[in-house]
Amino acid sequence: MAAKREEIELDDENQSAIEAIAEKHLVQPWPVSGSIGAEARGLIESGDGIYVTDHAGRRLIDGPAGMWCVNIGHRRQELAQVLHDQAMALSYNSPWYTTNEPSALLAERLSGHAPEGLNHVFYTTGGSSAVETAFRFMQFYNNVRGRPEKKLIVSREGAYHGSTYLSASMNGRPRDHDWMDSASEQVIKLSCPNPFRRPAGLTVEEFCESLVEEFRSTIERIGADRIGAFIGEPIMASGGVIVPPDGYLTRMRALCAENDILFIADEVVTAFGRLGHVFASKEVFGIEPDMITFAKGVTSGYFPLGGVMIRSKLFEDLRQSNHSDAMFAHGLTYSSHPIGCAVAMKNLDILEDGLLAETRAISAHFQSRLKALEDLPLVGEVRGLGMMAGIECVADHVSNNPLTLDLEVGKRIDKHCQELGLLVRPLINMCVMSPPLIISVDQIDTMADILRQSIVITQDELVREGLWKG
Repeated sequence: MAAKREEIELDDENQSAIEAIAEKHLVQPWPVSGSIGAEARGLIESGDGIYVTDHAGRRLIDGPAGMWCVNIGHRRQELAQVLHDQAMALSYNSPWYTTNEPSALLAERLSGHAPEGLNHVFYTTGGSSAVETAFRFMQFYNNVRGRPEKKLIVSREGAYHGSTYLSASMNGRPRDHDWMDSASEQVIKLSCPNPFRRPAGLTVEEFCESLVEEFRSTIERIGADRIGAFIGEPIMASGGVIVPPDGYLTRMRALCAENDILFIADEVVTAFGRLGHVFASKEVFGIEPDMITFAKGVTSGYFPLGGVMIRSKLFEDLRQSNHSDAMFAHGLTYSSHPIGCAVAMKNLDILEDGLLAETRAISAHFQSRLKALEDLPLVGEVRGLGMMAGIECVADHVSNNPLTLDLEVGKRIDKHCQELGLLVRPLINMCVMSPPLIISVDQIDTMADILRQSIVITQDELVREGLWKG
């Protein structure tokens, strides 16, 4: 018996109809139990360039670029056309026993941008599945090589690596694990490389030394023969745009190489122009990983696609093993999706045709305008690199404690920003900014001015409500 469809008028003037449907049928990501399955979030109706338009007709600068992903902006006709053309030519083929042209051509182009030796790509549907694939490949690699005990994965406090069971187990944010199970027995967590939160009395250089020494002592204590991989975002994105100390990543990479530990760079956010390059690992941070995970900006959010760049040497090791029949029993229905790969090819065309260079040129202005917000009493630090930044609010500038009396301060700022024409991504006591790369200098100035005004309004609001002394 067919389910009855509710007759609800879905015209432009009836936002409540959409909300009613969402509340009754749509389960949103990351809900709380008090509203799970009965929640309607802000309705976005359209996008154009760096802007989105909400249900009230307000035109908002898309400060987070969707979810770190709409790098070339909304409503790009050339990407929409490629999506249409590829769907009409070949909408899908099974990657189990056939290959499509876009996936092969994209693989060649990606290997040309990746650090030397990372010449192979396994396609997934997003960042979580890309990270999951990297871990499963590490496990397979060590099983085939006769090292079944070499499976532990080193992650870090403050990290975010995904929402699948294994990838989420690597997350280092406490709230990610409060009510969810995880494969904790497979994970070793190191300290967060956040200079702003370093122990009192340490210089940044001494802090970096302590982080590297922590990893070295962990390897000695656990045993290199038990550790299969280290995973790290070059910049911790959802952890609050945490930029590690200079030299940290190169030294962590060196320790991995010395101890035969695979180094996985999670570039789901930092790749495809966010830092001015297709991949940032070598160009920005001077590291050559064994694997690079990517997603988000690879299609600028126009189609779900992700993947893992894998060092060719790892495949050579497998082919030389004594287990030629060992199967990497891992794959996704939508691996190598022809539409996603075709869209990614056009997205690369746009990035390569001047946008990467323009991003590198405009990043300094973006960072300086946001850095100026540090003169506000509520702002403890503004940090970032390229076209990503985090604004962290604190109770005072002596202890740098977060606003423990009001953990919704980020949402307060976002609310006021939306009233003034800007969408931000609130993270408890922080706001994250990563606008589309096509943003202009004038638009950056407008964005920074709105942020400043909204933080000032929030300051006054907190004082008035007795939640902050100012």
